[in-house]
Amino acid sequence: MPPTHHPTAWDDPATRRAWTRLVTCAAVGQILWPAVWAGLLAWYVIMSITWTLWLFFVPLAYSFYRTFLQVAYWRGALRARRILRHHPWQVYEAPESGIGNIPGVRNGYVWLRFPNPEAPDQQVTMVMHSHVRSVWWGGRLGKRAKPERKAEVRTIWFAGDPRLAAVIAVPGPRRLYVIDQRPSCKPAPTSEVRDA
Repeated sequence: MPPTHHPTAWDDPATRRAWTRLVTCAAVGQILWPAVWAGLLAWYVIMSITWTLWLFFVPLAYSFYRTFLQVAYWRGALRARRILRHHPWQVYEAPESGIGNIPGVRNGYVWLRFPNPEAPDQQVTMVMHSHVRSVWWGGRLGKRAKPERKAEVRTIWFAGDPRLAAVIAVPGPRRLYVIDQRPSCKPAPTSEVRDA
């Protein structure tokens, strides 16, 4: 389903619904993970049986980690809204992508290439630096992804400037993800990528 033509992606009601779901998940996580952590800790203290520490250690550690990770979800949602309010959706069919294995991109990091707005014949590499929500994308953009999983990201909606920051999504839009250029982590220029 192609995006409808609006001056900005934010003007599309489907985009606003997708962003609302993103914020709702961040809000639920902000309540849920601290509650889980406090509940597990209280249960352990009440039980006071030493051997149960091993049963509670992994869930306690993970819920504590997710409690502090929620800030990144909020930050990502607010950045996505800023970008979506200024840029329209563009559709890219099967953009070049992968995981690591190119100069300047560490192994394990997912990357995509999009046309440079100033020189459409050149490509700009964008790297998914944050692991927040990148696991889903990484499992579909890598070279070893199964064909049915790769098909889920064959068409990518893109709003933004690949030289700075953008929001990518699968058609609908769904799976909103903020991808940006970080000055300290910019991939080295290749024959296909030129610094703007």
